[in-house]
Amino acid sequence: MSAEAFAWSILLIVVVLNSLISIYGIVYRRSLVKKLISLTMLSDTVFVIFIMIGYRIVYPSVPPIFTSLTSEYLEYLKQHAVDPLPQALVLTGIVIGMAVNALIAFAIIQAYKLQGTTDARKLVEAALKEVPEE
Repeated sequence: MSAEAFAWSILLIVVVLNSLISIYGIVYRRSLVKKLISLTMLSDTVFVIFIMIGYRIVYPSVPPIFTSLTSEYLEYLKQHAVDPLPQALVLTGIVIGMAVNALIAFAIIQAYKLQGTTDARKLVEAALKEVPEE
């Protein structure tokens, strides 16, 4: 096994383990803060997967910049350029994810100020007590 294949195997194992740990945290943890941290970990793992998809395993990797329009250069660029679309999607996802995390963090802070806890089950029980029955 080459060093490059070994590195990709290790990266794949780490991505899978990180995904499983973060999904476990989202589903089974009671604290909303821990759920938010797990959600952030999962989104970062998805970003790493997108970058892995767009990366070319060739040497040298070049940025997708046209410096000349000769057919030889365009063929070289097709074989060696890194795909810019996953990079753009990840950049957009990071910005949107940060805004969503800030909104969720604000909601968690407000829930703690109003109820005195970040336990999801206790918050649901408190919300159900406040709803009037018809």
